[in-house]
Amino acid sequence: MSPPQGRYVYTRRDVRRDHVAPQPARVRAVVAVARPVGNVRRRRGERGSEPRALRARTDHIVRGGSRVGIYFAETGASQRAGTVVYDRAHSAISEIPADAIDWDRVLEGAGWFHVTGITPALGDAAAAATRTAIESAKRAGARVSVDLNYRKKLWTEAQAQAVMRPMMSGVDVVIANEEDLQSVLGVRVSGTDVTSGTLNVEAYREAAGWVTAKLGPSLVAITLRESHSASDNGWSAVLWDGKGKTLHHSQHYDVRLVDRIGGGDSFAAGLIYGLLTGRSHEDALRFAVAASALKQTIPGDFNRVSVSEVDALAKGDASGRVQR
Repeated sequence: MSPPQGRYVYTRRDVRRDHVAPQPARVRAVVAVARPVGNVRRRRGERGSEPRALRARTDHIVRGGSRVGIYFAETGASQRAGTVVYDRAHSAISEIPADAIDWDRVLEGAGWFHVTGITPALGDAAAAATRTAIESAKRAGARVSVDLNYRKKLWTEAQAQAVMRPMMSGVDVVIANEEDLQSVLGVRVSGTDVTSGTLNVEAYREAAGWVTAKLGPSLVAITLRESHSASDNGWSAVLWDGKGKTLHHSQHYDVRLVDRIGGGDSFAAGLIYGLLTGRSHEDALRFAVAASALKQTIPGDFNRVSVSEVDALAKGDASGRVQR
């Protein structure tokens, strides 16, 4: 939940609801949500049912726990940083039993399984469910990607590394931002200061190479955000191919931010889409960076752009001219 652009959260009237949804594709949303309370019931086909609107199957959503977790996000501006406050204690997903979902049935015939590192950060139960899901995905023959998504307000670096490093043996693609490799996997990236926006691309080659050689994933994608201010960011990414020993470096965008939350998720979605549709590593990376750059110009968590719009930007049209 977040207030209108550039405002603080003072009262409940100051916030709007934003939603997270998968990209339009043959997607299954697998989450845990709280049981209905009072007269609140699931209503099919009504506005707000975004997963269905985006053709994502919702039949594997389970109900349980005490409540739905939420978080409050204030959008920063210029030199004022954005702020996130989490309210996820006793949420349905944090209390999900490892066997609450029949993962073998859910993942039967699946080509890809993606999970965020925020889920295991919510507690031991969610971490166990994440491990169970990854193991089932590997049995099903699906490729597995994990967005490390370190959140220091949810757990410490030591806790993250103790949980996440052992999971890497079952992961094919690691997705991270500038600091995730250090915080979640304990891999030092020299010459990089995310606060000042100083990024050492060659250091990421070394760090990503260590991840593929020592922990098991074959691909490591890292988004590179240069935070000039809360309103203006540089945006690019690298993709390390451990088998080919090749580092792909994407195009670079200077983004005037409208809403940066969801930028990493849209990058992950774009990369997965590119790889699933048979694009080369370089082209999949370009597509992912273009998709996420566009997302950061859109309020809310949805990336409401088409493949053709992303391709146009990835191929070089960054003019922003009105399409008539």
